[in-house]
Amino acid sequence: MSRKYKFRNPTAAYFVSFATVYWLDVFVRQEYFQVLATSVDYCRKEKGLELYAYCFMPSHVHFIFRDSNENPTALLRDFKKHTAKKMIRAIEENPQESRKEWLLWMFERAGKKKATYQNINFGNTITNPLSFGAHL
Repeated sequence: MSRKYKFRNPTAAYFVSFATVYWLDVFVRQEYFQVLATSVDYCRKEKGLELYAYCFMPSHVHFIFRDSNENPTALLRDFKKHTAKKMIRAIEENPQESRKEWLLWMFERAGKKKATYQNINFGNTITNPLSFGAHL
């Protein structure tokens, strides 16, 4: 079965959830939460993200969103890729991160476990997208 998102209507709003690998509680530190918030702002300004509702949890994120460019698969891919790069850099550069080596090791381990992941995997989608119709 394909792991690709099944967005049948590119103009619809969708509910999606995605989590860090192994449900690691990454978003508990203010600087990492800020990376997540900045990534949302970036995708709103640069990628066409229309975010109607969201919930940031310590290990996962929920969105109700729409893509104004009508390519929600690409939008989520870009959001996750951008966020992962920024988050991993923030962890690497944080001198006060007591879990630094362990977190990076867990991300690398997840990346090696699955052929579909690259060298380091930060997170994966955990639910199928649910459509809310053409407009909210």
